[in-house]
This record gives sequence, structure tokens and C-alpha cells, in this order.
Amino acid sequence: MKIEQIYTGCLAHGAYYIFSEGEAAIIDPLRESEPYLSRVQADGAKLKYIFETHFHADFVSGHIDLAKKTGAQIVYGPGAKASYEIYAAEDGEIFQIGKIKIKVLHTPGHTLESATYLLIDEQGKDHCIFSGDTLFIGDVGRPDLAVKSDLTREQLGSMLYDSIQNKILPLSNDIIVYPGHGAGSACGKNMSKETVDTLGHQKEVNYALRSGLSREQFIEEVIDGQLPPPQYFFKNAVINKQGYEPIDQVIERGNRALSAQEFASLMSSSDYLVIDTRAGKSFVEAHIPGSVFIGIDGQFANWVGTLITDLNQKILFITEQGREEEVVKRLARVGYDHAVGYLSGGIASWQAAGYGVQSLPSVSPLEFAKLYNQNKLEVLDVRRPSEFETGHLVNAQNLPLDFLNQEMASVPKSEQVYVHCAGGYRSLIFASILESRGYSNLINVEGGYAAIRDAGVPVETASLV
Repeated sequence: MKIEQIYTGCLAHGAYYIFSEGEAAIIDPLRESEPYLSRVQADGAKLKYIFETHFHADFVSGHIDLAKKTGAQIVYGPGAKASYEIYAAEDGEIFQIGKIKIKVLHTPGHTLESATYLLIDEQGKDHCIFSGDTLFIGDVGRPDLAVKSDLTREQLGSMLYDSIQNKILPLSNDIIVYPGHGAGSACGKNMSKETVDTLGHQKEVNYALRSGLSREQFIEEVIDGQLPPPQYFFKNAVINKQGYEPIDQVIERGNRALSAQEFASLMSSSDYLVIDTRAGKSFVEAHIPGSVFIGIDGQFANWVGTLITDLNQKILFITEQGREEEVVKRLARVGYDHAVGYLSGGIASWQAAGYGVQSLPSVSPLEFAKLYNQNKLEVLDVRRPSEFETGHLVNAQNLPLDFLNQEMASVPKSEQVYVHCAGGYRSLIFASILESRGYSNLINVEGGYAAIRDAGVPVETASLV
């Protein structure tokens, strides 16, 4: 028996490859097929099943393409309905893979069809659960993402309580928990950086699994502090129910080299958005006017999905040589299938063709500290509210990057505004978007909150807020 967690940090997502005696299964695959096909081929296996824990909202699953390429059966939990061929399993149904078994545990609450898959090993012992978005390490799934449901989050929270109490907690303490996501995912609020644990330990440390927790307490605690889901979540869930264009076609269309002249010609149309995925330092030094920064080495897909409201947006992009296909794949993972090409030769070719670039004003933490301590500055902290509340610069205003589209009008234009986040990634996205929309008064503070604090800028802690 082989179990492999295939973890993708950009989406804080765990897919799983299971193998036994020449047969294999995949749980919750991402959009591209290659990582899973390569494992199946290396083991000389037949991919028998593709198990989906639910209709995902935070990414577009690769189940349809993978099924077409392998003949594997797509399995969902009870009550699931889709526009393509699936098998909706019954609660308690068992699937054989080589010498091991997968038992379906219907665990609604995150969504109505949510299922947890219990793996029974060759000796007939309960070995592990693949809990999807029902149970995380340190948290449980959010109860507000069911597509086309007239149920309230309180009603879904009540279902989730029953799922935890009746299906998860009775299982043995030594069972291994393999969740769908880890820290950084918007599918929960309190997830651990750890991506695997025992159920027994979770019973000790997970607030939602503690002994004596009433239904009312559970619902209140799960809902409390939950930010609204990113705008792309419901759109991705619909795609996962209705189907999508084959990933190979998406990659072929998007992974296309464009000369500086071709790039500039397309850019002149308002139909196209230019995303610069290079390192932040490179963007600060020189970028194409009108482009926005969303670095490939951060939570790229999540921020694309949060900030670009149209999934059909035509996208041109700039990236480091050799990462062109990676950018297209990462866009497609969250449903942005309309990348049309990249700037061949990067910024150097753009400048060589005679086109202009601009820099983005930026200061180091030490430079900012000197300015801050000499003058009254307008400071925007673009971290999330929970981060801001644990400590922030004195007189800073909180405007999370997550809500930029809704709150942009509140950013002043008449004076210089210094923008920072936790590490410099989100603040640069924030400043670049506003710059692309005509703002010329934003200055990015490098390094983030801790570096600024350590440079001597006064802060307020949660107790003083």
C-alpha cells in the first residue's frame, strides 16, 4: 500500500495518490493531469477511481480531464449531481483498490455532498481518513459555501456538527487525518501549517473537536471571525459542477511567446489585463506601465481569484524564463482559462524595442522609520483584520488587500500614502493595482510589519486597541 500527499503551497491544497496491487486512486486532483499520470505510470498501475470530497470552491478540479485520459470513474458523496458522468456514492459504500478499501462517510456541512473517505488497510484495519474540507488540522470547514443551497450557514453548521460528532469523533484515535487544505487557505480560519496529524491529537487541540462542545457553541465558534469567501469561490464551484475546457487546450493557448510589438498591440486594447509575475524587487525597479504585480512565488492563484472579478478576462503576462507554462497552469487552477501569451524576452525585450518602463516608489523599513518619526504619515496596513488586531503601527488604517475592489474609493489621492503588509508581497500587489488605475501617490514599504516594528516605529498591541 502506498499513500502520497501531493501538497501545493500556492493553494495550500492536498491531493492524494493511493496505490495497492496494481490499482490506484486519486483524491481531489488539481487541474493539470501530469502529476497524477506520472505516478500512475511509474507504478505501472491502472487508475480506477477519482474520489472528490465535494464540489470544490477554491480551485477547479482536474477530475474530468483525468477521467477522460484514464477511464477512471469519478466518485462523489451522496446526493451529488453534475453535468457530466459521475458516480454518487451511498453513505457507507465501499470501493476496492487492490487489497485496500475506501469507505464513504457522508459528512455534510461544508457542502451538502461532502464526503470523508476512510481507508481500510490490507489487514482490515481503519488506517486513515481523507477528510477534504470537513476536518482540517486545527479547524473544520466553513459552512457557507454550498452552491445553490437555500440553507443558512447556521443550518449548514448544524449539519457539520452532526458530521463531526457522529462520523469523525467515533473513529479510533490512531487514525491518520489527511485534510484537503492547510494554513493559508480561505476554506477555514484556524488551520495549522501541519498537513497531517492523528485524530487523537486533533481531539486534544482542535477547538471544534473538544469534548462537551454543544451544537450552539460549535456553530457560533465556527462562524465567528470567518471572512467573506473570495469572489471566485462560487464561480469555481459552478465550474466543478458543469465542466470545463480541457487543460491541454488552455495551456496551448496561453503558453504562447509574443514579441514586444505583438504584446504592445494587444495591450492597447482595454480587453487585456497584464500581470507581472516576476519577483517583487524586479517589478519595483522596472515594469510596464499599466501592468499589475502578482508574484508567482506567493499565493498567486488565490490573489488572482480574489482580485480579478471576471473569469473570462483575457490575460497577458510577464514571467521569468522557463516559468511560462507554470503561470498558465496556475491561472487555470482557479478558472482563469484565457491567458493569451507572454512577453518573449521579458522586460529587456520590451525596452530594446523602444517601449518605456516605470518604477514603483518603495522604501526600506529603516527609511520609513526615519520618515515616520519625523512626520505624520498616512499609512495603510493591508493585512487581514485578524493580523491587524494582534498588533499594528500607531495611527495606521486597516484596508485588507482582500477588499481592495470594494474599498478602493477610501484610499486618499491628495497626499502620499505608505502601504505595508506582513512581508511585502501583498502591499506590492495593492500598490501596483492602484498605480494601474491612476493613483500616483502610493509608496510601498518593504519588509512588512515585523521589520518596520523592529526598525523603531511605534506599535499598538491588541490589548491597546
